[in-house]
Amino acid sequence: MAADYYETLGVERTASEEDIKRAYRKMSRKYHPDIAGPEFEEKFKEVNTAYEVLSDPDKRRMYDAGVDPNDPNGGAGGFGGYGGFGMGDIFSQFFGGAFGDAAANEPIPRAQPGRDTLESLTVDLQMVVFGGTQNLTFSTLGTCANCEGTGSEHEEPPVTCDVCHGRGFVQKVVRTMLGQMMTSAPCEHCEGHGTIIVHPCTVCHGHGRVPTSRTIGVPVPAGVDSGTRIRLAHEGEVGECGGEAGDLYVDIRVRKDERFSREGDNLHCWIQVPMSWAVLGHTIDVSTFDGDRQLEVPAGCQPEETIMLDGLGVTHLQSKGERGDLVVHINVLIPTKLNDRERELIGEFAQLHDAKASTVSQNSKPAAPQKKGFFSKLKDALG
Repeated sequence: MAADYYETLGVERTASEEDIKRAYRKMSRKYHPDIAGPEFEEKFKEVNTAYEVLSDPDKRRMYDAGVDPNDPNGGAGGFGGYGGFGMGDIFSQFFGGAFGDAAANEPIPRAQPGRDTLESLTVDLQMVVFGGTQNLTFSTLGTCANCEGTGSEHEEPPVTCDVCHGRGFVQKVVRTMLGQMMTSAPCEHCEGHGTIIVHPCTVCHGHGRVPTSRTIGVPVPAGVDSGTRIRLAHEGEVGECGGEAGDLYVDIRVRKDERFSREGDNLHCWIQVPMSWAVLGHTIDVSTFDGDRQLEVPAGCQPEETIMLDGLGVTHLQSKGERGDLVVHINVLIPTKLNDRERELIGEFAQLHDAKASTVSQNSKPAAPQKKGFFSKLKDALG
């Protein structure tokens, strides 16, 4: 054949329908002229032609049998000197439609389903916490407004092909290794549809759809994470000539937040408090996605101590509103520059505090070392 459609899409001949669809999405995005540049327009057309054949079970069987449904001459056959004829046609003459029904049973419907579309959407962490709807704008194929998707100027209905009389295929006599035989091939006049659009739409050229840009509100469930894929049925490319639209798949990406980090359904934040607050205790305001909340820093609070605010984390995915927690990490700011009076007071207080520690803890192994006390860390910092 003139072109190897499997090679064009980069798949094996045994590839499944899903493998072919996945390969097509990858190749079409790679070679789309709007992305790769106008010099890839021909390559993009080749990818679409290959997918048109391999995604249609009948056309694929016809192609595998040695006949290219897109070739007016029936394709280049698998044997020299017998162009336009494959072994499938030979077998079909003896064993019925099992080998040749793809080429000669029914006309190809003009209404063809649209392809699925894959897009990505970046959302803020707050959207993840509560869920909501966020707009997504993307390029796609939409219904032609000029012909309202019919493909015909003035919405004139197609007329029956006067060559194949609506069958979509014609009978041809071909030379084979077994002599002259009768075979079926798509009608060149109507391209296998059985009908002719007398006056194709001047905007979409008979396809019923045109490139367009759409904006759609994507429902983002609470609790999603980066990598979550959302399917919106029939929101993909519009099909040809009124065919059913494909699906829209949206990959979610969560934007990094400056105040919080996420771990499962819990949120984490780090708060810096002065030394005096950690020693004496203090009430502070903490910013959350639910507004400011008061947090009690207990007297004697240690560096790296954590305080839990229940129910202020991320909503559990597919739950009835249950949420994780907000974990507040306390970072005590130890002064590094003190005047003589401050150093004297801190030193006296440290001596009183250390004097209370009359016993020394002794363990058999250092697997779980004790954290240094606040004033021990302070003495280390001050030298």
